[in-house]
Amino acid sequence: MKSLPISGTFLDEITHDIPSQNWSELDWRKEFALYQSIGIDTVIIIRAGYQNKCIFPARSLPNLLPIYEDLGEMFYSLADEYGLSVFLGTYDSGFHWWRRNWWKEVEINKAFLDEAIERYGHHPSFKGWYLSHETGRNDAHIIELFNHIGGHCKSLRNLPVLISPYPQGAKQMGENALTLDESFEHWDRIFAETHETIDICAFQDGQVHYQELPTFITGIGELGKRYNVSIWSNLESFDRDMPIKFPPADWRYLRFKLETASAVAEKIITFEFPHFMSPHSCYPAAHNLFNRYAQHYELCTTAR
Repeated sequence: MKSLPISGTFLDEITHDIPSQNWSELDWRKEFALYQSIGIDTVIIIRAGYQNKCIFPARSLPNLLPIYEDLGEMFYSLADEYGLSVFLGTYDSGFHWWRRNWWKEVEINKAFLDEAIERYGHHPSFKGWYLSHETGRNDAHIIELFNHIGGHCKSLRNLPVLISPYPQGAKQMGENALTLDESFEHWDRIFAETHETIDICAFQDGQVHYQELPTFITGIGELGKRYNVSIWSNLESFDRDMPIKFPPADWRYLRFKLETASAVAEKIITFEFPHFMSPHSCYPAAHNLFNRYAQHYELCTTAR
């Protein structure tokens, strides 16, 4: 029995820490057509706004860099056409919440999300929310952020709210890493306080060592059952083990992570298909990774 295939992907067009591919609407149309043909039914806009960047000319965000096109409208329109669901990512100031001014982060997000729902709420593909504030532990008032921003999302449109945190593992945090048991304690407390707001949690899978991943995923699955939070898996399709940031993943490790997640996760999404797995990617290695993946799952790829 094969592991669950990837059925969702993040879209990272704010270009925070990976390069822009400079795709036009024609390029994105090819990509969305591919998703329809290989079973990807969900796309998640990882951040609708970040610092001084935004996917649309938001009145609620001051000092934005020039915005020449409404990327959100393009994504929603293409998703409508190809039968995909879109989760809208919130705004991350990259500033206020790290200074523990969580209420300022909430205030900005409320105005921003009011504007976003007015702009995109009519699309049939508008199917969920993504809280873009990532965390590995009970810190930076993350409970207040999740409850207040997520609660406002639900007040605008009562749709599933997704988060994708990271285990505070050695690959990212070094000597500040938490043990797995410490991570479970932190997330027990977070889920206990936010489970009425958070519907879905898709942990990133690249920060702990491979040998720790089965234990981590099993433990998070148990917490999900305890608090009635649906557990997805955010499969990192890039490699954290190379000395450069970030090449497409090695197929052998990707397959291991797919098989490991399938024991617990209801759905597997990835960060992120367009750059690291697409046959249209700017990375040649992504084309090869896609071929290995498509062969493994015996996928029809006529849209390629």
